[in-house]
Amino acid sequence: MPYDHLAGFLDHLHEVGQLARVRTSVSGNLELAAIVDRVVRHGDGTALLFENVDGRPIPVVANLLGTRERLLDALGAGSLDEIADRVTAIVRPSLPTDWLQSLRLVPRFVAAAEWPPKFVESAVAQQVVLMGSDVDLLSLPIPICWPGETLPTLTAAQLYVEKTHAGALPADTGAADPSASEQTAPVRQRFGSRVPVQIADRNTVLIRWTPHDAEWHLVKEAAAAGQQLPVAIVLGGDPVLTFAAGLPLPDFVDPLVIAGFLRQKGVAVAKGRSIDLLVPANAEIILEAVIDPRHAFAEAPPTAAATGFLIDSELAVQATVTAVTRRSNPVLPVIVPGRPASEEAVLAEAVERILLPLVRLAIPELVDLRLPAAGAHRHIAFASIRKQYAQQARKVMNALWGLDRLSTIKLLVVVDANVDVHNDDDVWFAVGANAHPGRDTIFSEGPADMLDHAAPQRGIGHRMGIDATRKLPDENHPRPWPDRLQVDSETQSLITERWADYGLTPGQV
Repeated sequence: MPYDHLAGFLDHLHEVGQLARVRTSVSGNLELAAIVDRVVRHGDGTALLFENVDGRPIPVVANLLGTRERLLDALGAGSLDEIADRVTAIVRPSLPTDWLQSLRLVPRFVAAAEWPPKFVESAVAQQVVLMGSDVDLLSLPIPICWPGETLPTLTAAQLYVEKTHAGALPADTGAADPSASEQTAPVRQRFGSRVPVQIADRNTVLIRWTPHDAEWHLVKEAAAAGQQLPVAIVLGGDPVLTFAAGLPLPDFVDPLVIAGFLRQKGVAVAKGRSIDLLVPANAEIILEAVIDPRHAFAEAPPTAAATGFLIDSELAVQATVTAVTRRSNPVLPVIVPGRPASEEAVLAEAVERILLPLVRLAIPELVDLRLPAAGAHRHIAFASIRKQYAQQARKVMNALWGLDRLSTIKLLVVVDANVDVHNDDDVWFAVGANAHPGRDTIFSEGPADMLDHAAPQRGIGHRMGIDATRKLPDENHPRPWPDRLQVDSETQSLITERWADYGLTPGQV
């Protein structure tokens, strides 16, 4: 069963020995994050509950989903492939010929099941309500994680905004109701994300959306129209909500519906107290805020990123917090950003595996895909394919770069189906053996990751692809291609049968 509250998940982690309590006083300024970083890199990777951060009454939990086992616990699954298979089952039934049509099936199927949000009148997240002059974000134990940061930053916040359409959702949104095209009542479209939220003062936050995010453009549209845009900044609840908010979903897919799909139970939502948005009813803490069209953007100081580096000062979305609602005894979740290994890396690996079926719809010959830790799970990709014709590897490269989630991969290696993309040595062996730099390396210009500090101009960069597949005669390789050395099946069976005769240990079979 899914965890309706963060407290339920913490109780479970305590029972299975995966939660360590830090009862001594800890500073939220660098000390807390340094402890988490050491536990992740040199300890046992347990979740950490800090009960006394700067003497404030609200505890802080960090590294909550910092291992694959804990993430699977939260998702209620035995493996990530199990969830990927559920995704496949959703998009396969109609067997559409176009991959984008397949993606549009997602909201249709989830809306028809038990996964959409469930409205409730009373919200646990509103047991305590602070409004107006009672709002004081500086009283919360929000940490500063790394040297160079000057503002405390929420790193595990789910952000929800809505766009209202005058009639039905646009045709490309895949509305659940077949008659949606005939509707005339306004339709509200929910967007979700998980980006850093810096605390500027008692009631002002700086949200680090970028021009690559749909929310950035919603803010610009609202500002141009002179309209305020409400935003809910949500902390806690079922850990699956935090994971779902960070998924790179198409704009037309409701993040709370996907959260319901992942947890196989609809998310309880309630009306906000000061804003016209529905908010997760079982969250720990919710910051209700509005973005003023006159002051929608402001310069934000550096903050840490999952790449392991500081993000420079940049323009961010500025919002005024109108209310803080919370449980009577909340816990504030924190994800300490940093280079892998990290909690962010665990979440990124899960995203990669769960969304793989959707990528395969776009690229049928794709066998597997991996974004390795060496590229912070965002800059480097390894893809294996079933190669059947000349230049197919290049076709796959361009197809992968054509997908939003992968458009900013700056090094893409394509290998044959028999190469394990989860084994770095296998991939680089294929590069060393099969790639001729003058023929098998291609370059492309396009959008760059907004967190890629190596790009000379932010958001614009170069991409490199390496074709490390076996070359066919049509691919400008006139020499015979050699067979890779391997033991034949007959000899393999023979030595397996006779292994005991050799006097070697069973572990070597």
